[in-house]
Amino acid sequence: MTHRPSSAPLRRVIGWDLGGVHVKAALVEDGRVRAVVQARCPLWNGLPALDATFAGLPDWVREPARHAVTMTGELTDCFSDRADGVAQLAGWAAGTLPGEVAIYAGRAGLVAPGAAAAQAADVASANWHATAALVGTLRPDALLVDVGSTTADLIPVVGGRPCALGYSDAERLETGELVYTGVVRTPVLALARAAPFRGRRTALMAECFATTADIYRLLGLLPEAEDQQDTADLKGKSICETEIRLARMIGRDRHEGTGGDWTALAGFFAEAQARLLHDAAGLILSRGELPDAAPVVVCGAGRFVAARLAGRLGRPAEDLADLVAPRLAPEAAAFASTCGPALAVGLLAAVPAAG
Repeated sequence: MTHRPSSAPLRRVIGWDLGGVHVKAALVEDGRVRAVVQARCPLWNGLPALDATFAGLPDWVREPARHAVTMTGELTDCFSDRADGVAQLAGWAAGTLPGEVAIYAGRAGLVAPGAAAAQAADVASANWHATAALVGTLRPDALLVDVGSTTADLIPVVGGRPCALGYSDAERLETGELVYTGVVRTPVLALARAAPFRGRRTALMAECFATTADIYRLLGLLPEAEDQQDTADLKGKSICETEIRLARMIGRDRHEGTGGDWTALAGFFAEAQARLLHDAAGLILSRGELPDAAPVVVCGAGRFVAARLAGRLGRPAEDLADLVAPRLAPEAAAFASTCGPALAVGLLAAVPAAG
């Protein structure tokens, strides 16, 4: 269960993205993506949560293959720090996944699991790099916008290569290339300090009563398959229950507004999130590296948000799944963009390195 470099294309590769709240996997056979899966994983509870999630995944993940693993779960607070998280997740992969295992170290390429800890700075949260590297093989100039359940990556691809100014989470938070906002888990409080309601501007409650899943569920934009996380109050996901949570954010009960009022409030928060992403994209585009015609390549659970951002920027939007369609089996198409980094690292690992 160790990494061995290959000089020829490998027939069966599984790309993995081990996150702090989801595990994603993509099966690549003969260079074609045959299946993808995303499953909930409360990794903050420790590696046993990863074991439980793995046990519930489709059988194909437990069949021998070459496994290429990227991760973001190393920042989860069950680990003492990121280096510890990288070491433990790499060790888990080496000890659990049947076949050859390689860890994606971004700018350093694929490394053996035993070498991951020493290269933790390259391995940690490098899943964005895998997606951008794949996009570079398909569109030499593009702005990759991956809006997930928790975060958004905005990565310029120039001349076929990722052209981010930052690399670590901390660096990319400074450059606008990482915006800590997503379409499922982000507390609504993180989007604005006040909101309009029936002609008045009201401050928000400093509580995590509602999340972005509530606003996009109410707006009818969040696909049920992407809505995998618990609600803030651990109750249901009906429209009524969703409106109750949103009303609490402005200190009210649901009966104090109409369905139209709560939908309008959700729309305000969606626009507030769009402005955060638009500001980040504007900063990146102001560098002048991308031509005006360069498209926005969208992926992630919130690709509908990314597509709207492309419209605001006056650029065409291209879904990652459409770009890889020639290498994508029909049965894998629906979730391919959601599992972008897993798909990317799987496809990249299936191609032998030059020389």
